[in-house]
Parts: sequence; C-alpha cells; structure tokens
Amino acid sequence: MTRNVLFQIHWFLGITAGLVLAVMGVTGAALSFEPEILAALNRDRPVAAGTARLTGPELITAVMRQRPDAEIGRLIVPSGSDELTSVTYRLKGSKERQFERLDPYDGTLLGEPRGGATIDFLEDLHRWLALPGGGNGIGRQISGFSAIALIYFALSGLYLRWPKRPLDWRNWLVLDFRKTGRNLYRMLHAVIGGWVLIFYCISGFTGLWWSYDWYRQGVRALLVAEGPVEKPKHPKDVPVDPTRAWQGFVHATGGRDYDRVTLIVRDHGEVQFRAKLPNGRHDRVSDELSIDGTTGQMIADKRYAARPVGEDIVTSIFELHRGAYFGLIGRIAMMLASLTMPLFTITGFLLYFARRRRKAALAEVVADTSAAPLDHATTLVAYASQTGSAERIARLTAAALPDAAALPIASLDPDQLSRASRLFVVASTYGEGEPPDNARGFARTMEREAPDLSHLDYAVMALGDRKYAEFCAFGHRVDRWLHDHGATRLFDAVEADGTDADAQRQWQHQLAGLGGRTDQPDWAPAAMDEWRLVERRLLNPGSAGGEAWHVALEPVTAGADWTPGDIVEIRPQQDVRRVAAYLGASGLPDTPENRAMLMTSILPTGAGDVATLKPIGHREYSIASIAASGRIELIVRRCTAADGFDGLGSGWLCHGAPVGGIMQARVRANPAFHPPADPSVPLILIGNGTGLAGLLAHLRHRAVRGGAPAYLYWGERHQAHDDFLADERRALMANGTMASQQVAWSRQPGGHRYVQDAVAADGEHIRSAVEAGAAIYVCGSVQGMAPGVHAALSAILGESLLEDMLGNGRYRRDIY
Repeated sequence: MTRNVLFQIHWFLGITAGLVLAVMGVTGAALSFEPEILAALNRDRPVAAGTARLTGPELITAVMRQRPDAEIGRLIVPSGSDELTSVTYRLKGSKERQFERLDPYDGTLLGEPRGGATIDFLEDLHRWLALPGGGNGIGRQISGFSAIALIYFALSGLYLRWPKRPLDWRNWLVLDFRKTGRNLYRMLHAVIGGWVLIFYCISGFTGLWWSYDWYRQGVRALLVAEGPVEKPKHPKDVPVDPTRAWQGFVHATGGRDYDRVTLIVRDHGEVQFRAKLPNGRHDRVSDELSIDGTTGQMIADKRYAARPVGEDIVTSIFELHRGAYFGLIGRIAMMLASLTMPLFTITGFLLYFARRRRKAALAEVVADTSAAPLDHATTLVAYASQTGSAERIARLTAAALPDAAALPIASLDPDQLSRASRLFVVASTYGEGEPPDNARGFARTMEREAPDLSHLDYAVMALGDRKYAEFCAFGHRVDRWLHDHGATRLFDAVEADGTDADAQRQWQHQLAGLGGRTDQPDWAPAAMDEWRLVERRLLNPGSAGGEAWHVALEPVTAGADWTPGDIVEIRPQQDVRRVAAYLGASGLPDTPENRAMLMTSILPTGAGDVATLKPIGHREYSIASIAASGRIELIVRRCTAADGFDGLGSGWLCHGAPVGGIMQARVRANPAFHPPADPSVPLILIGNGTGLAGLLAHLRHRAVRGGAPAYLYWGERHQAHDDFLADERRALMANGTMASQQVAWSRQPGGHRYVQDAVAADGEHIRSAVEAGAAIYVCGSVQGMAPGVHAALSAILGESLLEDMLGNGRYRRDIY
C-alpha cells in the first residue's frame, strides 16, 4: 500500500510539475556559467600594456560624470578581465533600474551587455516562468510547488527503485542499453535518477528559499543565531555618497586586494560591500562589511574566516543552488544534473502513456470478456500484475477456459485453492527478480505456509525482461512453490519477454489443448508470410484412429530459417461446408464477398455484419524438418470439431487448402525445445502420435551435424497402419543417428502398451544415459502422455533430479 500510494503521487506530480521542472532545469543549466558567458560576449577593449584599471571611487566618479542624475544601486569591480565591470543605477524620478557595462580603464558607460536581455529572460523563466507579476505573481508559487515536487521525486524515487541487492554498485550506476521500450525508459529514469538524486535534493531545498518566506525564516532560525542588527539612524531613502562609503571600506580592510568587490546600496543609508577573497571557490567566499554611506563609518564587519558553518550555508544559498559552493566541479555537476531534467519528463511521460495503453487494453478485455462467478469457479486464474499486462492475459485466459474466474494473486486463500481443480498463474517480475507491488503479500505467504496442493493441476506464465539477470524470477518462484507442495504441472512455464506476442500465442495455444476456446482471435496477432503447400500425403491409411497427414510447405520468398524445436504458426480458413451451412442458416446473402469474409473469420452464433467479424486465430504445429531442406514438414492429425465439420487447423492443412495453393504462416522460435549446444550430449527422445514431428527434427539435425546417438521412445495405435515414417526411422538406426528405438502400440492385440510403459520398462538404461550426461526431450499430448511419461521418469530418476534437469535445460518438453 505504501509503495502504491507513493507511486501514484510520484506519477501525478510528474505529469503536473514535470514540464515546469524541465523548463527550470534547462534554464538553470544555461545560467550556471552566466558570468563567464557575459564576459565572453563582452570582452574588454585592447589597451596599452601596463594600463591600470580604475579603482572603485574612480569608477563612481566616472559614472556620475556621465549620469549626473544617477543613484547608484550596485557596482561590481573585478580585479581581472574575466568578469564584467558593471553598474546598476536609477535616474532620479524614475523607478526603472538601468544596467550597463563599464570600461574598467576609463569608466566609459558601454550600454547594456551583449546577451544581457537573454540572460534576464532566462532568469525570469527560471524563477517564475516569466509569468505576469514577476516575483509577486503566480509564477513564484508554481516554482515553489515544483521545487517541493522535485524533492519528493528524489526521495520517493529512491524508495520506489530500491534494488534487491543495494550493496551491488552496478544496480545503482550501470546503464544497460540492451533494454528497449518501456524497460529502457524505466532504466534511464531510475539509474540516472540515482546519479543526480543528491543534486536534485540540493536544488529543491535551496530553491524553496526564494519561493516561501516561512521557509527562509525557518532555515535562518535553524542555522543562524542572529543577534540584534544595527542599522544607520537615517531615513529609509536618505541619499548616500558611494565614494565616501568606498573609502570607508578601504580603510576598514586596510587596502587588502580582493578578486572582486561588489558595492550594494541598502536602505537607511547603508552600503554593503561583498569582497571575494583571492581564489575563493565561489562568490560568497567573501568578507562582508556594511558602511554608513553618509559618514563612511563601519556598521558591521563579518569576515569569512570567522563565519560559522550555519551562517555560511545561509549566506551561500545561491552558491549551493547552482553548485558553486563545491567549486568548479560542483558547478559542472549541477549543470549536467539540471540538463537531465527533461530526460525525466520525457521518460516519465513515455512510461505514463505506456501504462495508459496497458490500462486501455485491460479495460477493453474486461468489457469484452466474462468469467464464472468466483464462488463457483473450478478453474482459477491468478495474476500478479505491475502495469496491467499480466491482468489482461489472465482475464483472457479465464474467458477462454470453462468455469474459470480471474483474481489477483493476493486474493488467493487456502479455501479457494482447496475448491479449485486447476490453477493458472500469470505473474510479472518487477525490477531485480521482485514480485509486483500487489503480490508482495502472497510472496510472504509462500515463505511461511506449506499447503497440500496435490489435488491441483497448474500452469504458469511468467512475464519479465530478459535483460535482467533474474528473468521471470517471480513467475518461476510461484511455479516451484506450487510444484513443491504437490500440485501437478500441466505444462512447463511459458516465459514472456515484456509483451512478447509469441509467448502470448503459445500460452493461448496451450489453453486450447486443455479444452479452452478455439473461437478466439489471437491475443497478440503477428504478421504472416506466404507459404506454398507443395505436398500432402496420408501416413496411416486404414487406421482406426484419426487420419495423420504429412504436409510440406515452401516459402514463396527465400530466406526462411529455423532451428529444430521451433514451431510453425498457421492461419487457417474455415471448412467451405461450414461456411455454406452458416450462410443457409443465417440468411446472409450468398455472395463471393461474404464467403471470402467468412472463410477467414470466426463465425458468429447468429446473423450479423460480416464487416465486424474477428479473424480466426492461429494454429501451431511442431516442425519435423530442418532448415537446410528448404521446406517445413509437418505431421498433422485430422480432427473433427463439435459441429461435425473438420477442425479449423487440421481441416485446412489436411483437406481444405489446395496443393500448390498459398497459405499464411510464420515460424516462431521455441528456445525451450532447441537442441543442446554441445552435439556430444546424448538425446533421449520421447513422444507419441504426431509428436514424432518435434522429435524427428532433432534426429534429422543430428544426422546432418553428427554427435552422440539418440534413443527414441515413441507410441502409436497399431503397427500395421500407424507406423509413421518407418523407413526413415530404420535408416536413422542404420546410420547410427539412433542407437535404439522403443515403439509402444496402444491398440496392438495382446494388450495396451503406451509410451510411458516403454519408458518405465527401460528405466535402467535411461538412468545410465542420464548419468552419462544425456538430455531428455518430450513431445506430444499434454493429456495422458506427458503426465504419464513424467511420472515414469520421476520413478526412474527422482523428482528432484528432474526439476534440476528442467532448470538447467537437460529436460525439455514441447507438450500441447
């Protein structure tokens, strides 16, 4: 709750004060070296060698000679040419102040400095946004509010981004430009924010000095023990004699040389002298004296050497504000920090808009989907979401599954878990392997509670950023917790890098294999390529089971590539008989345009506007061939849908699409089922039915590349009709690619034998192979085969070893 409240205030202030701070940052950076800029634009005229610069009294005399009616308010007399010699005055009868350069060698007034008007505008913009009213207008209040916001940004940002390993300096200082999109913006926002945090705190706390009188008085009361202040006993606007005052200053200081002397005329005839010490690191490293401008007598003498720390801070507020208090390095650092303020405004808005888009996508899903009441749901879909992405996928998941309800993972309690038979978790990982804010309570629950979940089947989708070392860490932590407490994993965790569209479609495909809806469009559509259907032949004529077809596709344009284990996504079309039946039942006109639209759309339950129909979602198939062959080969089981017509994907591939025709497809990388990088690793390949396709790709890859032998365990119905690609498998045995193959026939006379039975019977050999470094690959149905094979392997190797192999990539599954 604390983090959420702080975050909400953080982003609210960001979108209100962010633009103002960006302006203040840029203008502040431009003003960081104001004296040097003005001096560079207004260099002294060349003079003869040895020509002496005029003294303060001489310059005063020269000004009064040229402006007899002038009342001098400020005179700046530097000792060198790297700063301007200047005077500020007001003509009698006028309230407007004039600011002019002075020739330091003859006292000639040279007019307003070049660039002075621009500097004045930047100062007005920096201090009160150049709004009407100046320092007494609304601009001052806006600046003050923005300074408070800057302090809040710095302190709350530190809390919100506090890393999991705070003592690791890389978490604070290192920029990782491999990140993209929202993760890049967040990284820039957080890491650079850490760099400049101390500078922003200084800028904010000192900036309040000029915005609020109460703040200024409070700071002075806290830091300075002020005694009674003596003032000259003169009327407020008594005329002063600057020359006499200067002579009094010279007498009081014994004619000491200073880098710069600034004369400032105050009220009641007081003249203040600010004399910067030689080589002082900033302007307020100065002796400050007050002289009676009518008598030349000393009023106050405050030497820098005797200045207490608290008074030094108060005296040097402006130098702290611009970083000069810490010397030239401080000024440069503060300037650079100020220049980064627009970065935080920009990245903050980008993060805000990304969040808005996610919220909009979530709202659209919530409006378009419905789920079972939570009290009656037998399937729970829990989400741990930081920005709404996980919640969106969870709600789509609940809509796809029968009797399912979505809920925050923080709401999961023992009673709900005990009533549910299946649990699906969509979990984001935040920052360095941490749970989202709203899942921290559940994370603590996992640490202290150990419920019996043996009645529960589950699956996890883990969202994260692959650029972080602990990619998807919280999702995997939930997965291990569920498994360790007896729940049965339906399929291996699906990892998503950010808003990975491939991972979302993979998850959606897995749900369809578990009885989820197949009449949904793709949650994250992807662009498809054109492929030509070049071959189709029946593999099991006469089989009592469903038809199994060998299907081959070739790219229309060259350049397709894939790795064994990858998936092809097909965009199917409707069965022409189903479209004809729908047209007859709905009363829609049977036109070529309507037929073409319906062939590629999810058919509604009644008549409707065909222009608003949603496109058919993709179907996934394991690729049996290797890229060197130049074509994708599939083994597809023809299925029948509930309406009696062919299934969308299998019907299109096995019967609907014409040989030689063009279809839409794309290859999706499936790194979780890629072959070992080291070909000397033996392979134990296990599958059933059309799952042979995913295993065959690995066998063909190893036949070409060479390496350690493979051991195949495969099951089908009947040897006489369902012995798919038997000749090729025998050839792989003959050339040494396969060291052995065990085939289980589930409908063979003499008793049912499944592939898990073949695995169990050969347990001693499998154990020896694993001890020798073999990797296990399982491809096939999640219903029946995968749980049976996993149970057999667990009995042979032990559940702990299987989990370790799953974690290090030696146990890989492509089950659906």
